[in-house]
Amino acid sequence: MNAPLLEVRDLKVEFKVGREGWAPWSPARRLKAVQEVSFTLAPGETLGIVGESGCGKSSLARALIGLNPIAGGSVKFAGRELAGLAETEWQALRADVQMIFQDPLSSLDPRMTIGDIIAEPLRWLRPGIAPAEIKAEVERVMARVGLQPNVINRYPHEFSGGQCQRVGIARALIVKPKLIICDEPVSALDVSIQAQVINLLMDLQREDGLALIFIAHDLAVVRHISDRVLVMYLGRVMETADADTLFRAPAHPYTRALLSAVPIPDPALERSKTVQILEGDLPSPIAPPSGCVFRTRCPHAIAACGVGVPKLARRGGSHAVACTLAEIDAAS
Repeated sequence: MNAPLLEVRDLKVEFKVGREGWAPWSPARRLKAVQEVSFTLAPGETLGIVGESGCGKSSLARALIGLNPIAGGSVKFAGRELAGLAETEWQALRADVQMIFQDPLSSLDPRMTIGDIIAEPLRWLRPGIAPAEIKAEVERVMARVGLQPNVINRYPHEFSGGQCQRVGIARALIVKPKLIICDEPVSALDVSIQAQVINLLMDLQREDGLALIFIAHDLAVVRHISDRVLVMYLGRVMETADADTLFRAPAHPYTRALLSAVPIPDPALERSKTVQILEGDLPSPIAPPSGCVFRTRCPHAIAACGVGVPKLARRGGSHAVACTLAEIDAAS
């Protein structure tokens, strides 16, 4: 098995959001966006991350790339610790770790041409590169993502959402990274365009051996592209497994509720299936529930669920679940 490219251990991401009282000496309130998240990622592997809006997926992604501060834990890329790195130290790693953002149009500078947008990482990260070489690299990567060279001098507003996302992918690819973090890269696109972008990412991964972290709400898309899946709720990992195992035999009540909402192509099966509706709203990450953070919405919660935070427990292979009931079953 390949050595991990990325190793994340007990990662915490927190933000100050005012004070608990009116006095200036009152303690600061902290929003706990990510709590004790751990996983590894091998070269050429895709890890899917799923969960409701507000569960900490994007906060986790931005922490991995140095855009959010790390409050605790360890993040190692190719054996190098990233927590606490200064921006000047991060600069040397930017070529190896790139990001594709959710909104394809707003992530592109409207004042720059497509060619300049794609070339910008090269100019920042390889300042000695000749203009002719930059132009050749831009045209090469545009061809790889399906953009014609005659659009190199056009502006983002002249393109569709799918074409703008191809520009974002080209911008990430041009510095030949080892890891690309995809933060809901197809959520703003039509279904047919989503398929084109997903297939493009998979083709590029096979050709270049890229590692991908793919964040999405659409579980069908996650199943198609991911080797392993990590399910998050209120900043914590509820379950993780290889994609086939997770979708075939989900163990956590939250995972089962998410999967029950996935449409089935067969109309008869779709009409007969039971959708598990989660009652209540997502709790505040400023004051999360004690014990299992999912217990306030879990249909199987018992008193023991509020006592202690359940740890991820292995169920065989790569499958692990953080559930108080699973811990009780394992101990009995």
